[in-house]
Amino acid sequence: MKILLVAATDKELVPIQRKLEKDQPSCAISILITGVGMIATTFEITKALTEERFDVAINVGIAGAFDRTLALGNVVEVVQDQFSEEFIEDGDEWKTYEEIGLREANEFPFKNGKLLSTFQIQHSKLTKVIGITVNAVHGNELSIKSIVKRLNPQVESMEGAAFFYVCNQMNTPSLQIRAISNYVEKRNRSSWEIELALDNLANAISSILMRIE
Repeated sequence: MKILLVAATDKELVPIQRKLEKDQPSCAISILITGVGMIATTFEITKALTEERFDVAINVGIAGAFDRTLALGNVVEVVQDQFSEEFIEDGDEWKTYEEIGLREANEFPFKNGKLLSTFQIQHSKLTKVIGITVNAVHGNELSIKSIVKRLNPQVESMEGAAFFYVCNQMNTPSLQIRAISNYVEKRNRSSWEIELALDNLANAISSILMRIE
């Protein structure tokens, strides 16, 4: 089986590569570093999937959590994602693209306006979560309350929905695995657990790949 591992940065992939060198899963693994954000991700994945066919693409990385029941360092599977800024502001109201007729709710590759994972991990014990993908990472109490009220996400990233969008358009099975590095709050890097998240992510990805034949 041919696997494409996709991450925004080298830092998110280095621990995974070290773990895979030790464990040596039998599947063929290619690595793609896209750069941070939706635009870079969309371009690089489209280019990669146009040039070569993969059995599954896996988006890996860290994420911030809105859901405080998710412990820092926990590895989760994002099964649903969406572009948080795809809304029209109308006074005090927010209207979706679907509500104003810019897009049908189930217009491919969307399902009820959302983007979904299309690859299932056999016997996975990872917590399944709902994510949003942002251009501007949340760090203000008012904006955090607003987005939680509007979309009720559990995690946020800067690439996930773009990854799902391209994979679904290119008919490539997709999976998004992330480790919680921080809670979404006023920026406080001293409370982040990036190294723990990356170590746990590496172990989880290796375990997944060892089960994929």
